[in-house]
Amino acid sequence: MHARTWLSVFSFPLVAAFTLPVIQQGEQAKAQPKPGVKAPPQDPLAGMSDIQDVLALVQQNYVDPPDMEKVVSGGIQAVLERSHPMNSYLSAEDLRLPDPGPAEAGLVVLKRGIYAAVLAVTPSGPAAKAGIQPGDVIRKVDGDSVGRLSAWALERRLSGLDGATLDLYRYNATGDLTKTSLKLQRLPKPAVALKPGTGALMVSLPDLNPGRAEELKKVLAAVDHSQTLVLDLRQCVKGSVEEAAAVAGLLGAKGSLGTLQEAGKPDRAIAVVGTGTPFARLALLVGRSTLGVPEVLAACLKKGGVRTFGEKTPGLGVERSRFLLKQGGAVELVSRRWMGLGGEKLDRQGVAPDQTLKLADSDDALAKVLTALQSPAPAPAPVQKAS
Repeated sequence: MHARTWLSVFSFPLVAAFTLPVIQQGEQAKAQPKPGVKAPPQDPLAGMSDIQDVLALVQQNYVDPPDMEKVVSGGIQAVLERSHPMNSYLSAEDLRLPDPGPAEAGLVVLKRGIYAAVLAVTPSGPAAKAGIQPGDVIRKVDGDSVGRLSAWALERRLSGLDGATLDLYRYNATGDLTKTSLKLQRLPKPAVALKPGTGALMVSLPDLNPGRAEELKKVLAAVDHSQTLVLDLRQCVKGSVEEAAAVAGLLGAKGSLGTLQEAGKPDRAIAVVGTGTPFARLALLVGRSTLGVPEVLAACLKKGGVRTFGEKTPGLGVERSRFLLKQGGAVELVSRRWMGLGGEKLDRQGVAPDQTLKLADSDDALAKVLTALQSPAPAPAPVQKAS
């Protein structure tokens, strides 16, 4: 029996152990017992005996002596990933692992079953130099199948000591499986980039980490606000929501940035205080590498009337939290979700541009956006009333 087969066999009763009692309780609430008939006692943990039976069968009948700790952890990981691919199970041994190192591959990936999709590639980083592009699919990391790695473990594999070699087996745009070797390196903190044009300028934000709003404020202080500003978020990866709210305020947004939904807590709106001088016209560029909190900023600006160009964002408006387990391990769960000002769930639908604009690295993005701005804005799609 293949390893993935018995892991699936194990994970099925694990799910059933928790879901079946809930279903049974719901059915019991609907059914009224007949007078004089005593309802049979219900054991909410009855399904656990199935798990014990499966584990015993694996231990007694598997052709090779199985590592039962791997069986259990693999089953838990399979259940977690069914809820969200970013969920991870960490053993007590995982928590004792040292920091992998300060060097990086320059990649952001999302695990999807047995492979990982490349979402973002840091310009001039090791992955970019090796020719890896967003949309590529990684099948193995240093010879290990991605399917056996949690999202947490996969992220660790993409960092390490400066100069260390990382081997990736990936499918590129042509569908060929190729081996790509790259050297990990420390990536310098990229600066906010400013590109001037005729009556317009483009500002590119690499992330929304602490300090970006102040850096952007200094960049914009020396420019003429009667121009058109194009805010480029195509390579903007992650960051803090407080920084996103500050950037939105610099660009003239007011009110709310979006809504945070958190497990066990009431929804919370994030306020934006308008502190900047508005530009004569503001346009927005988004793409497949606009990830996480930058998607919240993009949704806020778009809802405020800023014309948006580029490609649809991946829909990763979520955050994870780590919860320690009594036996010494931990789980990392997606416990927060961001919603846009229109109520859209940014972890499911992302941000769709008003006009699709696919740009190559060699294209003059500022000129392309300015040309697109000359055409009238597309009419909003009609709202379909529920029948």
